[in-house]
Amino acid sequence: MKINNIGYLLKAGIREIFLHGFMSFAAVVVTVACLLIVGSFSILLYNVNILVERLNQTNEVIAYIDDSFSEAEAQQVQTKINLLDNVHKAEFMTREEALDRFVAEHGGDPAFSGLEPEDLRHRVIITLEDNALIEQTVSQVESIQGVVKITAAYELAEGFSTLQSVLQVGSLAIIGVLLLVSLLIISNTVKLAMYDRREEIAIMKMVGATNGFIRVPFVVQGFILGMVGAGTAFGLEWLLYDFVVKKIAQLDTLMMFSLVPFQQVLVPMICTFGAAGLFVGVVGSWTSIRKFMNAPAH
Repeated sequence: MKINNIGYLLKAGIREIFLHGFMSFAAVVVTVACLLIVGSFSILLYNVNILVERLNQTNEVIAYIDDSFSEAEAQQVQTKINLLDNVHKAEFMTREEALDRFVAEHGGDPAFSGLEPEDLRHRVIITLEDNALIEQTVSQVESIQGVVKITAAYELAEGFSTLQSVLQVGSLAIIGVLLLVSLLIISNTVKLAMYDRREEIAIMKMVGATNGFIRVPFVVQGFILGMVGAGTAFGLEWLLYDFVVKKIAQLDTLMMFSLVPFQQVLVPMICTFGAAGLFVGVVGSWTSIRKFMNAPAH
């Protein structure tokens, strides 16, 4: 393609946007709406993953140490547990600390007033990197000499993993459907422009214009519509997210559910919106002109 043709092709693509102003506006609005929902689900999924990871850390596996082991020997067991691949953290708890914790959890119930530290075992409190691997990790801990018993909430760990998987699959499905809707809307907008210019396109093909020369204005049209929609959606997403964060902070004074600041996901969100806008714009316009390129000249 000659350099002096580039300006003409770009102007032609921009002209098509204004010639079909209502359809172009509708394409941008639908794209903004779809990308807003896509972005909201994406950032929600990110926050939920962080929340599930925090909940995972509260799901403790407790390894009880042989009561014949001294405190120093029990601490060596803790060191070995810390070296296991899926162990996030392993904290040693002495008999005395275990007794204090037990009494505190039961509100100083006098029924347990006769307990002595020697009635309990040294123990190691373990949190895992991935609760989906809890059974495998528990087996590894059981194989360490000195570990005589393990308590683990298998059902709770499986519940966290299932919740995370369901949210991921559901969000990806919704994101895929919305991207497809945006793609179809932009595709139909470009098809309308091509229908209006079908005779001009046929003449251009008859005089030897290349397919690339004919395609470019429509690809430019789709690209601009897609990127305008993506940019607008990104700005609105940022404003909406900051508004929601402030509202949650006002309502949730205990900070039980806090969202990450938008700046933490700024770069991934820019990439997501940019890629989505580019995809629905360029792919939507490109696919809509294939049949015209393949049609015989009249």
